[in-house]
Amino acid sequence: MSNFLAVATVTATLQRELQSVIGTDVSAAKATTVRPDAVGHGLPEVGVNIFLYEVAPNPALRNTDLPTRNGDGQVVQRPAAALDLHYLMSFYGKDSELEPQRVLGSVVRHLHSRPLLTRKMIRDTITNPPASSYLGNSNLADAVEFVRFSPLSLSLEELSKLWSIFFQTPYALSTAYRASVVFIEEELTPATPLPVRERKLFVVPFQQPFIENVDPQIIASGATLTIAGQNLRGDVTKLKFGPSLAAPATITADKITVALPATLQPGVRTVQVIHDFDFKTGLGNEPHRGFESNVAPFILQPKIMTAPLPDTPHGGTLTLTFEPPVGREQSVALLLNSDMNNYVIPLPTRSASDPPTATSFNFKIPTAILPDTYLLRVRVDGAESALEVDTDDQSPTYNQYIGPKLKIT
Repeated sequence: MSNFLAVATVTATLQRELQSVIGTDVSAAKATTVRPDAVGHGLPEVGVNIFLYEVAPNPALRNTDLPTRNGDGQVVQRPAAALDLHYLMSFYGKDSELEPQRVLGSVVRHLHSRPLLTRKMIRDTITNPPASSYLGNSNLADAVEFVRFSPLSLSLEELSKLWSIFFQTPYALSTAYRASVVFIEEELTPATPLPVRERKLFVVPFQQPFIENVDPQIIASGATLTIAGQNLRGDVTKLKFGPSLAAPATITADKITVALPATLQPGVRTVQVIHDFDFKTGLGNEPHRGFESNVAPFILQPKIMTAPLPDTPHGGTLTLTFEPPVGREQSVALLLNSDMNNYVIPLPTRSASDPPTATSFNFKIPTAILPDTYLLRVRVDGAESALEVDTDDQSPTYNQYIGPKLKIT
């Protein structure tokens, strides 16, 4: 890994290496590192100009340092950006004497035979003027990864687009190289955790539970829910109803029965099978979270407990008790149905000062409701209480709703 001077160190080392080669092969040739449009301001009369035109994340190593921090924000390893450097090398000289092509041949030969920047090359660069004045603190020479140069094959269109960004600059014989990979590391001190005192390996086959069906889909408080599916039995099997956990009454690989928790509020609810594992450690048995099933929905009905229902005048108040407890945020409404009339009486929104849950509610019967005998239901978050059905096949109301009934006088 290396610090923020890594990119500049690669460019300076490349310039120094090419200068030592082309100066021998082509008389008076120089290696420079200016923009290709800097005519008269640093471009060599004979030689090569090295221009870093693109810096891109290395596709293979860009995420190897993740994660760099834990959940508390502490550094667990130093963040390091993995970069590829793309260089445009332009060659100059007298075309009549083929000087650009001679310099090109010298550069290509050297980078093909010696494509790596060695530690000695880098140290020689940062310890000698002028680079020593601004690259003296570079630690690229200590990096684990060596920087390697490889030629890039640019099409005529790509080369034209690249040169078009230099305003009114004549084209010069050019080639492109990629330097890979350069790591730039943030100089942070990672938090060092305590060593692992004892290593344990716990291996189980992958058997995720899967819920295929819950029965009944609409269930009253206190009833038993049956869950059918696959791989339902685990070392420790629990049923998750929202934030609540319940132990099953009976369990096999394909069926579970469970009594609904008394704290479960009416409405659309969900159930999920949770498998925990028990394995022995030096401290005894420890539960370990295992597999979780899919989530299956069902409807928990409110159940009216007030019986018999008192006759209520229109304009009066009807007090109803029902279970399970209803949450303060839940919507509650009274439904009245007769042969001629149908009404919905919503309960006013409760305030923050009301208890978190309640089982008894007062419904104001509007004066606009006509006197009649009504079938009565309560609705909580879309879940409605059940009506009584006449099961006497000798009765004139057989298989019809017969209660609970409320008489409005």
